[in-house]
Amino acid sequence: MGKVEENKQQKEDALFESAYDLFMTKGIAKTSIHDIVQNAGVAKGTFYLYFKDKYEIRDRLIAKTAGRLFHSANRELEKAQIPQFEDKIIFIVDYVLDEMQKNKAVLQFVSKNLSWGIFRQAIESKEENTGVKELFYKLLEESPEVKLQAPETMLFLIIELASSTSYSTILENDPISYEELKPYLNASIRAIIRNHMC
Repeated sequence: MGKVEENKQQKEDALFESAYDLFMTKGIAKTSIHDIVQNAGVAKGTFYLYFKDKYEIRDRLIAKTAGRLFHSANRELEKAQIPQFEDKIIFIVDYVLDEMQKNKAVLQFVSKNLSWGIFRQAIESKEENTGVKELFYKLLEESPEVKLQAPETMLFLIIELASSTSYSTILENDPISYEELKPYLNASIRAIIRNHMC
């Protein structure tokens, strides 16, 4: 990477870090582009070289945050050496939700602003070396005995189920605690996987 590219990357990283800090402390609605650039120490025009508005930086931050979580889950999965496809999916979901439970502010930021369109950026992102979609298809390749119909629909259903139920149970203990919900959630994910097997 040349000096110019390195300088651009540093500015983009500063904007991401600034926006993330402000979104987490003030919330998206109360954070302005002026706040973001001032906190990052860059000119307002620099912001528009990278993002069209604060919602684009929010969406990309959600994708980056989700990508990092799934990248960490993948590293831990490799250490665990779990042989069955279904068990690997459960391991990844459990890992991500356990991490969200440890950092409720991140869960609130990601889940409150999560939509399938934004999450699609995360599943297709390669910014963190392993996008969720890439990881998912890698797990399928490692399990040649598993044949799925509509694999992306299955992934969508698992993500929607896990994100919506975890938000309520982790943040609000509603209708039950996350620990009480976990066996039911895992059983439901297993049922989704089995329903998509050919």
